[in-house]
Amino acid sequence: MTSTLKDKIAKLPNEPGVYIMMDEQGKVLYIGKAKVLKNRVKQYFARSSVAHEKVRIMMNHVRDFRYIICASEMDALTLENNLIKEHKPPYNILLKDDKHFAYVRLTAYEDFPRIEIIRKVKKDRAKYFGPIGGSSREFTDLIKQSFPLVSCKHDFSKLPKNHRPCLNHHIGRCLAPCNGKITKEEYARIIARFTEFLKGDDSFVVKTLTEKMLEASQNEEYEKALNIKQQLEQLTMMREKRITNLTKLVDFDAFALFTDGQNTAVNVSCVRSGKVVVCENIPVNDASLSEPQAISSFLTQYYANNVLTVKEIAVNIVPEDCAVVEAVLSEIAGRKVSIAKPDKGVKKDVVNMAERNLKDYLEKSKNTLERKFLSTVGAVGQLKELLNMKNLPMRMECFDISNISGVDKVAAMAVFKGGERQNSQYRRFRIRTVEGADDFASMSEAVARRLQKIKDGNTEFGKQPDLIVVDGGLGQLHAAQREIEKSGLGIELISLAERNEEVYTLHDNKPVILPRESYALKLLINLRDETHRFAVDYFRKLHTKNALKSALQEIEGVGEVRQKILFKHFQTIERIEKATLEELEAIEGISKPTAQNIYKHFNLG
Repeated sequence: MTSTLKDKIAKLPNEPGVYIMMDEQGKVLYIGKAKVLKNRVKQYFARSSVAHEKVRIMMNHVRDFRYIICASEMDALTLENNLIKEHKPPYNILLKDDKHFAYVRLTAYEDFPRIEIIRKVKKDRAKYFGPIGGSSREFTDLIKQSFPLVSCKHDFSKLPKNHRPCLNHHIGRCLAPCNGKITKEEYARIIARFTEFLKGDDSFVVKTLTEKMLEASQNEEYEKALNIKQQLEQLTMMREKRITNLTKLVDFDAFALFTDGQNTAVNVSCVRSGKVVVCENIPVNDASLSEPQAISSFLTQYYANNVLTVKEIAVNIVPEDCAVVEAVLSEIAGRKVSIAKPDKGVKKDVVNMAERNLKDYLEKSKNTLERKFLSTVGAVGQLKELLNMKNLPMRMECFDISNISGVDKVAAMAVFKGGERQNSQYRRFRIRTVEGADDFASMSEAVARRLQKIKDGNTEFGKQPDLIVVDGGLGQLHAAQREIEKSGLGIELISLAERNEEVYTLHDNKPVILPRESYALKLLINLRDETHRFAVDYFRKLHTKNALKSALQEIEGVGEVRQKILFKHFQTIERIEKATLEELEAIEGISKPTAQNIYKHFNLG
């Protein structure tokens, strides 16, 4: 530890707040909250007191920290959660979008309430039920069989009186209030039955599905009858999840956290009306110093993503500063929420069940979880060490060029963050300024356009990368280097040559040969291959489209608009060549004379 860091730690305040661990370049690695900032931060730097391997791995990269003093522990917990969402540090618990459980949203404030299955809950006047265990698609099919409620988004007050009901009405999945085929009172009775089902009373659904199954069987609709039979079996399985020895139909959530020092996971079990509707194990990255600290962060994040409908939360480990966590969750829920480690009764049974599931999961998936860490965040750290980089390359952007003989030149950019794909941030470029097949100039244009987005403050491509990787050798590397130097952004840069998987850096013209089995090299290869795939896919689409356009522009009556219509309908020139006259005439936007011209061009020309 440097003397500067020692002085900084010595001057830490004895107040609550949030601390932020950073690497050499100021990149955020971990964010935590503390009742007493001085005590907590000092623990991280006292290596002998750090028990968890993942904390030691993180501290190898920590070079500085900063802190924010807060008025209270509650403010610190709230600020910690907000900063984690903003910075997404690699060593914090980060619940991804796929960890939003599904809920039923009922627009109870409307005359004809409609239903939808959602994952992100809004603060609005709707009622929410859930979470839903298992497949949300299967659950949707089940409720639509029994409750033909509105699922469209039409404003009925603005529809004409002679409005024609949609397909859902004709197949028995909507009662068509849009056409006045059901009164508000009749619809309200169905809503009441639906609400009772969501609260645990499935007798009406069983009766309805049984009648439909028998009817389908009598009509020799055996596939339909089998489908309904499977839905009835699904209901039976839900019944079997009911917890025995209950004096009442309780609702509560249970959490169990377990770590082996390197791998950490949390089991989430949700009980609704005495049934376990969710029992899921969630692996998490975590560099907390203790389990109470980790469960505190997890609960805050979990309920920021999922609806808090229960009043009681059962845990196997009492969260650090439990009263503060309760206060934050009570504010989220708008009612008092209590957290406790039960020592008897049904809640204790559920927590024990969650813990058993969790330990079994960690034991059986230990190797998988370790490989996942080593191939993502671990690989990023290894890459930094092997290439002697200045900062941890958490966000990596890779560029590749694709063309045939200089025709339809394109570039693609793939993005990995923390060693994992960020598909939504991939981007593609049509090369505009380069004549012929000049890969170096094409690389310069693509990188320059990306860097200009950063300089303009345009965030549509995401944040500034820590590392740019280009597919190729020294030529591609130097082309990208010139653009980075012009931009003044100082982003680190390497290239990966495909033939021998050689890495070129700006330190030396000789390639760096990374160990063939290293996770760092595998990460670079995955990033390069993903970029290449994306570039080739874009090139093929563009090349096919341009070839189609070239073949069609000679035909009388086929201008740019009709070319687009034909391309959208047939996708390839081969399909247009094989199309019959009737098929061409049937396309909306293609007149009969034009269809005849197209047919003659390919068949009689």
